Amino acid sequence: MQRRTFLRSLSAAAATLAVGRLPAFAALPRMKITRVRAYLPPHPNPLFNQSDVVVTIETDAGITGIGEGGSHDTLAQSAGRLIGRDPQYIERLWQDMNRAFFYPAGREKTDAIGALDLALWDIRGKALNLPVHEVLGGMVRNYCECYNTAGIIPGIGPNSTIQERARATIEAGYRAFRFGAMDLPANTTFNTRERITHLRDECAAAREGVGKDGEWIVDFHQRFDLSDAIRGCNEIENLAPFFVEDPVRAEAFQQDLPILRDKVNVPLAAGEEWGNRWDFNALVEHHDIDYVRATLPNVGGITEMMKIAAICETHFVGIVPHFTGPIATAALVNCLGTFSGPVLMEYNYQGRALPYVPVCLDFKNGKLYPNERPGLGVELDLKQLTQIAEITEPVTARAQTYFRPDGSITNW
Repeated sequence: MQRRTFLRSLSAAAATLAVGRLPAFAALPRMKITRVRAYLPPHPNPLFNQSDVVVTIETDAGITGIGEGGSHDTLAQSAGRLIGRDPQYIERLWQDMNRAFFYPAGREKTDAIGALDLALWDIRGKALNLPVHEVLGGMVRNYCECYNTAGIIPGIGPNSTIQERARATIEAGYRAFRFGAMDLPANTTFNTRERITHLRDECAAAREGVGKDGEWIVDFHQRFDLSDAIRGCNEIENLAPFFVEDPVRAEAFQQDLPILRDKVNVPLAAGEEWGNRWDFNALVEHHDIDYVRATLPNVGGITEMMKIAAICETHFVGIVPHFTGPIATAALVNCLGTFSGPVLMEYNYQGRALPYVPVCLDFKNGKLYPNERPGLGVELDLKQLTQIAEITEPVTARAQTYFRPDGSITNW
């Protein structure tokens, strides 16, 4: 089925729907996934879990979905579960990719499933000729406020003082200035007790830079044990940080964050290197954090992010997603733009375009804006990309799915 034929079928389906004759589960004419490809961008991120690998899912309707994340190896099995399937059943496909193999997906494989999930939502929006945010119910905000990491913006370099970078960030229209606590050059000695003595001075400079009504964020980056995190948070309480990020090690979140919550009075955020909805659930439910640092595609894509958002909404917890790449950021605007709670986005491109995604993000004066382009609103220049994987055959070896009597997927 080619795109023109598909669109004619879509028009016919809409006409049938208007007179009430459309069968169940046929909101869109059927199509099949024919191929999944993965590409490296010109300067790929070497950090495995911050992958900016570009993923495309092709269909026999001539519609191609675009996602981001994963690697050659982590994408292959999950992508193989999509071949020959109808892309409109996104939740069902997600459950299959996550459950069809003997071991449940860990963080790296969930990142790959998330990349594929972004592409499936892109297909859904393109098939309906709607942006994903409209498919999800519509924007609840005019734009997404942003913070800038380290205050590196045009005219201000990394060697500028914290105060200078903080002031420039707010003047550029960003909601908040964020910096890493006690950053040192790589491969040097990090004496936690010694560095914490400098924490208050650095945070005071940030507060002075943003001004009385500005916002600033400090990232402890999991460098502190619980006792030092308590001391550090209490040292800076009267400087009113927007939040303290990742104050303890991720391995200890479930045990240490509740203790920290009882001993400090600053807002807390956690999760940029950690977590799916089951992990975040307990922390959110008990108000051990004020902001969830979940991101795309690491939590499993838009399908999962919306479930995390629902958990957060019921407990009045905000979402400050971690940054991975431009396509995932475009997806975040589409999905978290529909979340009614507090949202603050990370943005580090300073308004510059990326050649391989000539159409992607709508950024102006420190804010990311939604657009009306179909799907995620992203366009690729494939000439700028290097293909690293192509999956065209279904993966069935050592994979199987079990169903409940009603046809829904259960565990292997």
